[in-house]
Formats: sequence, C-alpha cells, structure tokens
Amino acid sequence: MKVLVVEDDSVLSAALTRALNQAGYAVDLCEDGDAANAALAAADYDLVVLDVALPKVDGLAVLKRLRDRRSRVPVLILTARDTLEERVAGLDMGADDYMTKPFDLPEFEARVRALIRRGRFNANQDMTHGRLRLDVAARRLFHDDVPIDLSARELALTELLLARQGRVVSKEQIIDQLFGFGDEVGSNAIEVCVHRVRRKLEPYGVEIRTVRGMGYLLDRVDERA
Repeated sequence: MKVLVVEDDSVLSAALTRALNQAGYAVDLCEDGDAANAALAAADYDLVVLDVALPKVDGLAVLKRLRDRRSRVPVLILTARDTLEERVAGLDMGADDYMTKPFDLPEFEARVRALIRRGRFNANQDMTHGRLRLDVAARRLFHDDVPIDLSARELALTELLLARQGRVVSKEQIIDQLFGFGDEVGSNAIEVCVHRVRRKLEPYGVEIRTVRGMGYLLDRVDERA
C-alpha cells in the first residue's frame, strides 16, 4: 500500500515517513501544494496525509482539487490550527479525518490503519489464498492460525501478490507499490525481497512463480499443506 505525505515541516515529515515505512507502507513525500497536485495526478494512493498550511497552494485547495476529480482516496488532514471553522471546512471538502498538531505517533498510526481499512476493505474482510490469510487491519500474515514472521517490506510484497493473485505482477508494479519516489532501488532489490518471501511461504505450500520477462505470480502448490 502506498501513502502520500504532504508536509513542509521536515522534522515531522521524516517522523511520519519513518513510522509509515516501519508499518510496511511505501511513502511518497511532497513539501508544497503544487508538488502534491502533480503527485496526485500522476499516481494512485491508498491514503493521503495532508497538511493544511503548505507553501504555494494550501492543503484545502489540494483537497478540493482532488475531490473535484472524483477521487475517493482517504485523506487525513493535519493542522496546527484547531478551529471549528477549519475543521468544518476540511470535512465539507471531503476530508475523512482530522488531527491537530502536535499529536502522538501511535494515534496517527491507528488512524492511518482505520482509514486505509475503510477505504479499501470491509472492516472484517481478510485477504486469503488457500489457507494463507492476511489480516489487513492487524498487518499480520497467517497460515491457518499460525503467524508467519515477515518484515514490513516482505508483508507489503505479499499483500500486493495476494491482491493480484492469478495475475502476473511486474517489477515496475512492485517498485511503485513498495518504494517511494525518493527511494534508491538497486537492480537486485526486488529479486532479494521476492526470494525472502518465497523462502518463507514455501513451507506452507505457497509458491511465488517467476514468469520470465514479465514478473511474478502467486501460486498455491498444495491446497492440503
């Protein structure tokens, strides 16, 4: 899953990006409203974290433009000004949630999980493949009721493959979903991540098959595994 953070405070944006990366999300970062508009026009996101007071174009104008395009991506507004008028204006323009600075990172992370779950999945819906189950809300992978230990990036790759099971996932799609546009992605970074996930899933009868020249496909080797 991919999150756009629009925040011009470098200290706060670094903290938010680090927290989101650790939770397994790919993050793109913009520092002004013009860059945010360009990013939202060029890519699809699962969540937008949007500061109100931005250089060039303010956050509410970015939100209005986003909703004018009929985008339904969840938007979490951040602001240092806790006024009723501003909260009402943001919600009326289509914001899904509101946080006033300063705030605690655990609460921010909980709101992110809730908004992404609300935006993409029913609250009780898991992603499954045979006896493999991804608890989207808890960000945990299970085979039956046995948890499978994955890193945040490995979990993100597994989620992408589960979401597109039965279809080939290209390296470009993996890079787009697992890495932000400021990340340096080495030539073998995808192969290493796929290899690690493949090794962890094979004992449970689940195979990630390489489709030469195209990408990767999630296969179930043994339904009884």
